[in-house]
Amino acid sequence: MTSALSALLKDPGLLVLDRTYVDGSWVSSKSGQTFEVTNPASDAVIGSLPESGLDDLNDAIKAASRALESWKRRPGRQRARVLHKIYELLVEHQHDLATIISAENGKAKADAIGEVLLSANFFEWYSEEASRIYGDVIENSNPGFRTRIIKEAVGVCGMITPWNFPLAMGARKISAALAAGCTIVLKSDGLTPFSSNALAVIAERAGLPKGVLNIVTASKNTPELGLAMCESDIVKKISFTGSTRVGKILYKQSASTLKKLSLELGGNAAFIVFDDADLETAISSLLIAKFKVTGQTCVSANRIFVQDGIYKKFSQRLVEEVSKFRVGDTLASTDGSVTHGPLTNGLGKVESLIEDAVAKGAKVLLGGNRLPSMGKNFHELTVLGGVDDTMAITKEEIFGPVAPLVMFSTEDEVIARANAIDVGLAAYVMTSDLGRSYRMSERLETGMVAINSGVVSDAPIPFGGVKHSGFGREGSKYGLDDYLTMKTVVTGAI
Repeated sequence: MTSALSALLKDPGLLVLDRTYVDGSWVSSKSGQTFEVTNPASDAVIGSLPESGLDDLNDAIKAASRALESWKRRPGRQRARVLHKIYELLVEHQHDLATIISAENGKAKADAIGEVLLSANFFEWYSEEASRIYGDVIENSNPGFRTRIIKEAVGVCGMITPWNFPLAMGARKISAALAAGCTIVLKSDGLTPFSSNALAVIAERAGLPKGVLNIVTASKNTPELGLAMCESDIVKKISFTGSTRVGKILYKQSASTLKKLSLELGGNAAFIVFDDADLETAISSLLIAKFKVTGQTCVSANRIFVQDGIYKKFSQRLVEEVSKFRVGDTLASTDGSVTHGPLTNGLGKVESLIEDAVAKGAKVLLGGNRLPSMGKNFHELTVLGGVDDTMAITKEEIFGPVAPLVMFSTEDEVIARANAIDVGLAAYVMTSDLGRSYRMSERLETGMVAINSGVVSDAPIPFGGVKHSGFGREGSKYGLDDYLTMKTVVTGAI
């Protein structure tokens, strides 16, 4: 099967149709079943991929198990060379990879390029960390004994990635696991599987041995495959990025095998603007934190608390700046002016949250409507004023291009309101007061806090949350630790 998308690529070999990657080979499903993937902007079919079943998953797990001993015994510097080559190839093919992301996810070209470069940065970072897996020496209380601590790869890792960052979420997990010496079975999202296939092509070209990375693709079989990964005695770790609801299911399903887990789950980020904030810094930070990827990120600013003294000026400037953006189909644009694409899914939820807020007294300051003339998944970038805590939009993760503005008066008040939810992934604080920045960052119940910035993700930075946003960290040296186990070696009779 061929795809119209292939014609847009300088290297059509990056787009693998009808096959998934197991044990170094591109294979179809044993059942012969497939599923179609469509472009959310145009609703055109991109192509089909295998609907993997349990037999296919077991083949992938066995391949990863066979490859484990050889890969983990390689010196870190040898593993690092493969990771660094993946980094180089990702950068080299960034435009083709961004085109694939835009086609299956819908995101604007600039966001897609940013995702490819972020993915590359993870491989570069972990290529530098692979040879720095240090142990420890501990003095034993018995003078005739010696104690040392070594770190080893946890083993075969099962990974489940989401659709909103189809390349970067896999890259963040895979790069750390490979650096640690683990082997991998990746279940890519059924909405956006071609980016993961392209990463497998890149990894193969970089010299990654067969069986070290395996991919299963599926749409309707996803729950069945997730359960089998969790219950497998061979798979020693599950890493999942997605909703809190699904994360809790995987947590329960992994109990019988006592797996190591990393769960990066839902968020409901507070973006807090104090009167003393630099207005332009706050606006530019919010444009990133709220509208990046059309609001479809787990760290999107969801509840925008603005202090009463700056509220009017802030809302006016925000509307001015958001009005400059252009929503559209980035692959159909000839002038490159599209800044925001369609929603990949969840348009109905966005509409219902806006309707609920307006019914309870919120005012639409900008946007507020679907854009049916563009396609079934497009929505205007929207700013709501007069939002309060009774509205569903402050309680539920929006995952869409809606900025709800909530007024507050005091520091203690906004802390209480920001923390009055069961998730805690990220928060943003805009202030020129150094003392306040320390107080806020310490009192907010989140895994990450950005001060005067709309960005919290970078390869050297630990990414993750607290409360119902999950546990474990990705990126940084702490993300590497999540793919390692600690072994104590005690030597006597010295």
